[in-house]
Amino acid sequence: MKKFLLALSCVTITLSAQESKFKTYPNDPFKLKEYKLKNGLTVYMSVYKDAPRFYSMIATRAGSKNDPKDATGLAHYLEHMLFKGSDKLGTKDFTKEEPMIKAISDLYEIYRKTTDEGKRTSIYRRIDSLSGEAAKFAIANEYDKLTGALGCKGTNAFTSNEQTVYVNDVPSNQMDNWMTLESERFRKLVLRIFHTELEAVYEEKNRGLDNDQNKVFESFFASMFKNHQYGTQTTIGTIDHLKNPSMVEIMKYYETYYVPNNMAIILAGDFDPDQTVKKIEEKFSYMKPKPVPTFTFAPEAPITAPIEKHVYGPDAENVLFGYRFGGINSSDADMIKLIAMILFNEKAGLFDINLNQEQKVLGAGVFDYALMDYSALCFSGKAKEGQSMEEVVKLMREQINLLKEGKFDDWLIEANLANYKYQLTKNLEGNDSRASEIMSAYTAGETWEHHLGLVDRMSKITKQQIIDFAKKNLNDNYVIVYKHTGEDKNVQKVIKPAITPVSVNRDDQSPFLKSLMANKPAEISPVFIDFNKDITRTKLKNGIEVLHNLNKENATFEMYYTFDMGSNNNRLVPIAIEYLKYIGTDKYDAAQLQQEFYKLACSFDAFSGEDQTALILTGLSDNFDRSLKLLEHSLESAKPDQEVLDNLIGDIIKQRGDAKLSKRMILQKGLVSYGTYGPSNPFTNVYTDEELKKIKAEDLVKTLKLLCRNEHRVLYYGPMETTTLMNQLNLMHYSGTIVQQDAGKPGIVTEQKTG
Repeated sequence: MKKFLLALSCVTITLSAQESKFKTYPNDPFKLKEYKLKNGLTVYMSVYKDAPRFYSMIATRAGSKNDPKDATGLAHYLEHMLFKGSDKLGTKDFTKEEPMIKAISDLYEIYRKTTDEGKRTSIYRRIDSLSGEAAKFAIANEYDKLTGALGCKGTNAFTSNEQTVYVNDVPSNQMDNWMTLESERFRKLVLRIFHTELEAVYEEKNRGLDNDQNKVFESFFASMFKNHQYGTQTTIGTIDHLKNPSMVEIMKYYETYYVPNNMAIILAGDFDPDQTVKKIEEKFSYMKPKPVPTFTFAPEAPITAPIEKHVYGPDAENVLFGYRFGGINSSDADMIKLIAMILFNEKAGLFDINLNQEQKVLGAGVFDYALMDYSALCFSGKAKEGQSMEEVVKLMREQINLLKEGKFDDWLIEANLANYKYQLTKNLEGNDSRASEIMSAYTAGETWEHHLGLVDRMSKITKQQIIDFAKKNLNDNYVIVYKHTGEDKNVQKVIKPAITPVSVNRDDQSPFLKSLMANKPAEISPVFIDFNKDITRTKLKNGIEVLHNLNKENATFEMYYTFDMGSNNNRLVPIAIEYLKYIGTDKYDAAQLQQEFYKLACSFDAFSGEDQTALILTGLSDNFDRSLKLLEHSLESAKPDQEVLDNLIGDIIKQRGDAKLSKRMILQKGLVSYGTYGPSNPFTNVYTDEELKKIKAEDLVKTLKLLCRNEHRVLYYGPMETTTLMNQLNLMHYSGTIVQQDAGKPGIVTEQKTG
């Protein structure tokens, strides 16, 4: 595996004379081209011609931590307002609209400084009335109409601690029109339809206040960061500040942080970098640079004893605890990322093997959270039926102690790095993941050299350094939040003022919109998949169909055994598939199986839904033959274990109980299924608790061993040629007689007529 750990050199070079204007990086899998306009606007470009589209992110290095202390939530609210247009976009007559918006802004300043409730009500009536008059000149959703007309997908934006990012997925032939639209969007901010948009923000805040996990994380960060804005300010803002908004402060924030030397345009996809830079120069050179205030903060005092908090709400109990470390550019950040993978990588970490695989908890995980100024190493856990959260914490801390004692296999560090590099390779296959990774580095103040060097830096960390770091830093210096099931007696809610719905001119069009719509680019000639030519179809000796598609891009593969059956046909199959994850064979126990796959930087997963079941093998192509052999062995030689099954059944019943406490599960799973199908639906087409308890381990193992004797298909995408693949499958996959699909007893899944 040493070849996967090659150091990424971080010396900037020039590739050719014509590319001298771009800053590039050797051994960069993104092949990033970096360019900076004279006004300081940074452009990052990663060409990937998988489809005639590109993914765009326009990022500002400012988020909720930059909000004024007396006006939190500005960054997030500003994000909303940048969809409302400019003095040319979204307006019928800005000369008449502008003085009204100014008057509304002035009223808000009076409103937020007034404490007498009677006077506040009177002022707000004037704001409400004047807003209705101003709205007569507004044209609703022109930005969204244009992105839709251009063929954009996923139009959105998001704000967090130190970033505000605007997203689009755009057809390549619309590059010019998209740039025209975006340059206009940021040219002049107009805070139109302000108070009705405030209603949407109020609802967003109320949903957050009503979300148990949101309350857990807010409590965790408030205790972890008592000085820093990460903990003292929330992204949406406080109730008091939301009730007293300031258009003046929002404009100040915009003028301070939305300047070219604090922004980046990030593009990934199908485009020509030279032509793209020319267009960006043309469209965005109007932006004027300005000094950006240096962010300062009071350092956090050391945590010397556990800080314990308790949160209440209807959801199932869970616990979160964590430790504070240096920011993303510190050596701490590298170390805790590697430690997080050693403890929990969803396959072979200490938490995976000793807690989840052994069914000692309902679920436990570890993740690192890296920001510019600080990072955190976090641990989360859910209790089994009858288990206390304190016991879950004890079990998790025992795994941390194993780390301190060096009781983890030496190969785990190298395997983690190989699997991490595999995932980075897979991320290159998507424009969105390419752009997101570049954006994350930029907004966190991380140089691309530093970002590329992560694997190299982690590969130099020794086992002893990990042990020493853990002994020094993972002690009683943590913050812990217990989430209890119960009534929140301190529940808060934003009480919305009376907001009169405004009448906006949805059918009108501004001259700007008409002009942009009139600019018709050359059509993209579609290239359709020819399933007869682009996919090679062949059959194994026993007649199983194999669909093969060659991966010419990298050395990774994906392979699926797919069966056209699921819980709608046979309720036992999904339980057998879940059981497979917890049992071993006559050669390996369950933990050893997971470890063997992980050593190969390969992964075996199984899925069974309502009407389809799949066995999924992914990883590095060099290890395909060994991982395939492991997969077939795990099916053919599975050993029944009734104790493991009883544990699993208990966990399924506990998860069902937890689901009844979750508003999201009730709505998205239960009610949607009921509304679609009626009382007899996929959500209720399951074994009862009593039926579950009667299932025998031998029956599930028999189901697993017979699975590949049923009719199915093999789907393969990877660098292996068809002949080689067929030889491997004929040698190792089931070669006996195939029977018709074991459909079992069909469930009742007829959709209701809605009328």
